[in-house]
Amino acid sequence: MYEQKTKETDASVIEFIEAVDSPKKREDAYRLLDIFTETTGYEAKMWGPSIIGFGSYHYVYKTGHEGDAPLVGFSPRKAKTSLYFAPGDTEREALLAKFGKHTTGKACVYINKVDDIDIEVLQQLINQSITFLRKTYPEN
Repeated sequence: MYEQKTKETDASVIEFIEAVDSPKKREDAYRLLDIFTETTGYEAKMWGPSIIGFGSYHYVYKTGHEGDAPLVGFSPRKAKTSLYFAPGDTEREALLAKFGKHTTGKACVYINKVDDIDIEVLQQLINQSITFLRKTYPEN
């Protein structure tokens, strides 16, 4: 049976951010914490050892695999900060075109620093991701 690695924990978000080595990354993490909290209305929670997530949803794939994940989140990693939005949201690309300096992965958007991005577009990405996930995985 598959055991989901990234689960919500009781670890302190503030302690995690305080442990970030780079002062600039730490400052950016606090800025993102404020932006995500204000935009989502959810309290920040740690997911696994290094993801700060907001809200949650339960997914079930066609394969039968299921689990829980944060609606949106971020992680101040050593190289870049990872922003987590809904995987599969086809409307994300239009917003990313206006987002600022970033690279992308399957579900992640990577930034070097908050100053490189448009905060209003970030807020739109957060809201769009939550809307997409609520529509795709409605709460029963």
